[in-house]
Amino acid sequence: MLILTCPVCGVTSEETEFHAGGEAHLTRVGPAGDEEAFGDYLFTRENPRGVHFERWRHVYGCGKWFHAARCTTTLEVFGTYSAQTTEPPQAIRDRISQKRPGWIWRDFA
Repeated sequence: MLILTCPVCGVTSEETEFHAGGEAHLTRVGPAGDEEAFGDYLFTRENPRGVHFERWRHVYGCGKWFHAARCTTTLEVFGTYSAQTTEPPQAIRDRISQKRPGWIWRDFA
């Protein structure tokens, strides 16, 4: 079970208090986008094995969205941060690099 900390209100709890919202740091396709771009936005995902960046919502708390960095194979949570952040904070990236030598941040936007 995942243990997450909401960076907005500071509550630490099991994942059942939160709701997963998919991959973080995606470029959203607006009304001006073509059908192919919209199809890629909806269906094309990296879905990596290992480090993954996700959107979460604190459903049974403050109700705010945030991002979490975690490992999909070990369920280790490296940290959480504001949803308004365009990329993971350097401290979280350093924590991941320390535990996963050779890992590099790749901007998916």
